[in-house]
Amino acid sequence: MDKKFLTALPVYNEAGTVNEVLDEVTWYSHDVLVVDDGSNDGTAELLSKRNDIIVETHPKNRGYGAALMTAFQYAIDHGYDYLVTIDCDGQHEPQRIRQFVRACYKSNADMVSGSRYLQSFDADTAPPEERRRINHEVTKTLNKALDLKLTDAFCGFKAYSTEALKKLEITDTGYGMPLELWVQAACQKLTIVEVAVPLIYLDENRTFGGQLDDGDTRLKHYYNVINRALAKLPNDCEKIKGERVG
Repeated sequence: MDKKFLTALPVYNEAGTVNEVLDEVTWYSHDVLVVDDGSNDGTAELLSKRNDIIVETHPKNRGYGAALMTAFQYAIDHGYDYLVTIDCDGQHEPQRIRQFVRACYKSNADMVSGSRYLQSFDADTAPPEERRRINHEVTKTLNKALDLKLTDAFCGFKAYSTEALKKLEITDTGYGMPLELWVQAACQKLTIVEVAVPLIYLDENRTFGGQLDDGDTRLKHYYNVINRALAKLPNDCEKIKGERVG
């Protein structure tokens, strides 16, 4: 496979894991981009000492979605064929990066998305019940509204064709960004393949910040993101346009 791919990691205050994760990621990916989304815990200083990665910095924290948008644009601007996104908290296995790229290439898919619910692995750990419930409810809602067959709406481990990325116009800068992405992917009729990955939760105390730490509030926010994304679809997406959820 003679294709050029970039692996990107959105990072915000990951000083405790960033070097360990990057040591692994750089073993499996020649080109690695870190989008530092306004970290203030020493992450930026750690990144500045490395010469094996590319760093794009947001001076202020803009959100998970904003960091991914920066990665999308970088991959497009620099002529990569594929972009892999992986989180920096140690819950994704970097040795699977090339598997995602191969899956994207061999299946001619626009997107390959990790799923923690396709199959069981020995490494699986139980997530907080509230997170599993919300993921299940949102995934079921998206499948019904968009005629998709997803099993995991929120896994951040993905591979994209950059040609597919050019068709997306993402605006949500927060944790709801993946939901806007699914709506646009359905509108654009992108080909989506899921790949099984272990279900690993290392920090049950990890927060979303502010009111989103409340599960019901977070679920309502996710439905609002989906509905805004549906409302913004062009008229040629009438099959799914206007299908309000929640």
